[in-house]
Amino acid sequence: MSREPRGLSTSALEAWLRAEHPQLVGESGLDATLITGGRSNLTYRVLGGPAPLVLRRPPLGHVLASAHDMAREFRVISALGGSTVPVPEALLYRNDTDGTAGVGMPFYLMGFVDGQVLSSPAANAPFSPAQLRTLSLDLVATLTELHSLDPATVGLQDFGRASGYLERQVRRWGEQYDKSRNRELPELDALQAALRDRVPSTVSSSLVHGDFRLDNAMVRVDADGRPRVAAILDWEMATIGDSFTDLGLLGLYWDISSISEQAAAVAASAVDRAAGYPTFAELLDAYAAARGTPVPELSWYLAFAAYKLAIILEGIHLRFQAGETVGPGFDTIGGLVTPLAQVGLHSLTERTA
Repeated sequence: MSREPRGLSTSALEAWLRAEHPQLVGESGLDATLITGGRSNLTYRVLGGPAPLVLRRPPLGHVLASAHDMAREFRVISALGGSTVPVPEALLYRNDTDGTAGVGMPFYLMGFVDGQVLSSPAANAPFSPAQLRTLSLDLVATLTELHSLDPATVGLQDFGRASGYLERQVRRWGEQYDKSRNRELPELDALQAALRDRVPSTVSSSLVHGDFRLDNAMVRVDADGRPRVAAILDWEMATIGDSFTDLGLLGLYWDISSISEQAAAVAASAVDRAAGYPTFAELLDAYAAARGTPVPELSWYLAFAAYKLAIILEGIHLRFQAGETVGPGFDTIGGLVTPLAQVGLHSLTERTA
């Protein structure tokens, strides 16, 4: 393990914690390891205290502040602690602009959740087909719990505005795209225009995760062999908005291997029908049954999910070109932007449920 991984001075963090939050530091020094790096916020596992910790901070380099709001992410997991939606324990938030805590940017600490993340087909090996099906349905049940939760009951009644949410989302993601523009992408421009012209009416508003997918879930197997979602991670895009945006993104990632093996690898997708995962249509049926309401035709939402992912990857491509990414595999990400835009355009012309 490295005491000084890129993006975090572990020695400075340790000194700050000893002064401000000594209950989080043990007698030995802290060690930190980068768990995930560069494609979104950076996540580190921090050992050496009474219990393992996890630190989250924005990515290095080209950062779009509204997409990496640490205070917002910390607020939502703090609010959901103790609810029916499983999240890690929120411990502390700091806007470390002076760098005294070793980060130099806003960050937060949360408790470590024991379990595993299913982020590639290889991760399916310990599970039977029946277990993977059970886990998939538990994932949907967790999303249903989130969408059924009254924001006011957890102090999040002012966390977003349901009215005009989809129009604002299309506009704001367009602004993100403009800030990352560095080459001509006609298909993505066409998708943006089509989405703006066809914004649907919202029929269900709720708390939304904003990036709800299998590899943003920590999975644990109970003593009886039943796998379950131990925690939902990565709440950086959470707000109050149209519930079906979460379904659209889940659907894009669920079937992303149909785009290419490379897309599935970049999206960290373990979903494989041959391994036992149900179809996305089956997930929609389970969601509709749990909420007691039909799910509308989702072509716009699936297209919007492809649009968002394409813009995220374009921002990562820009950081890669500037040498500001952390971790392997960034050299091929830029090549996925146009195929994703094409998937979005196809979704708008082919009715998809």
